[in-house]
Amino acid sequence: MTAVHVLGGLRLAAAALLVDAVVGDPPWLPHPVVLFGKWIAWYDARFNQPGDGNGRVQRLRGLALAVTTVGGAFCATLSLLLAVARVSPAAALALNVWLAATTVAWRGLVAAGRRTARALADGGVAAGRAAVAQIVGRDTTELSESGVVRAAVETLAENTVDAVVAPVFFAVLGGAPLALAYRAANTLDSMVGYRTSRYQDFGRVSARLDDLLNFIPARLAAVLMWLAIVVTGGDGGEAWRIMRRDAAAHPSPNAGIPESMAAGALGVQLGGWNSYGGVRSFRATLGDDTRPLERADIGRTVRMVNAATGILWLILVVGGWLSWLS
Repeated sequence: MTAVHVLGGLRLAAAALLVDAVVGDPPWLPHPVVLFGKWIAWYDARFNQPGDGNGRVQRLRGLALAVTTVGGAFCATLSLLLAVARVSPAAALALNVWLAATTVAWRGLVAAGRRTARALADGGVAAGRAAVAQIVGRDTTELSESGVVRAAVETLAENTVDAVVAPVFFAVLGGAPLALAYRAANTLDSMVGYRTSRYQDFGRVSARLDDLLNFIPARLAAVLMWLAIVVTGGDGGEAWRIMRRDAAAHPSPNAGIPESMAAGALGVQLGGWNSYGGVRSFRATLGDDTRPLERADIGRTVRMVNAATGILWLILVVGGWLSWLS
């Protein structure tokens, strides 16, 4: 990847982030992630056979799924853009921006957080549970109000990486083809990357690949979130301290970074007991239990995500403008 590609990618990523901010994901337009999901679900039903007792075969099947999904997303997107470019370079550029924008989900993420906060305010705990269930994988039927708030705060913080920083990072490096390859890997992890009896072998490659791809973006997100905390008048020093102390305790090598940063900024404790499919699971606590979680913490986290995204967009715009001048 040459410097020219990266500098051009700054402008493309800035445009894609702006498109997501203005348009989001209109429900009437087909979305690439839906196609990824259908393919993964079909392959899972057809080839995932945990009962055969052969873990090595299961891992090879999972490897084949990861290669075909991620490689297919990259090659199909690149081929489409090259074909359109033969007819109209301008149309190919617009398509590149649009496809890259489909990998970013900033608008949808903060909208989901706001819906959860409104549901709690207007309909109480039951409405909050229903709202947060749309954006988290844990069981929500027994959550208290603080449990709903914790679920929302954790997913907002964690998805600052998956929904904003990582797709933008890969769009800078390789436009829509690389950004969609990342989104394909992320979709794989969300569907088969679980440590359950069904997926512990079959989904291992997908989970490891997602961890690898998010390694740099998660650490970039930490810097962006810290800047957002400082700019909005928060305690950046405490947020950084908690992140350095607690992030490694999270089972994910990446998710603990933004979650612990949010815990430090809010002055609350995240993590603890969750339930997945009726099975209780404990995650290490992040942050200090200085006060109970409250409904307003969702809005505070939304503002943190918005500020971090705004700072990222400004970096892209300034970098792209300077590269255009040079």
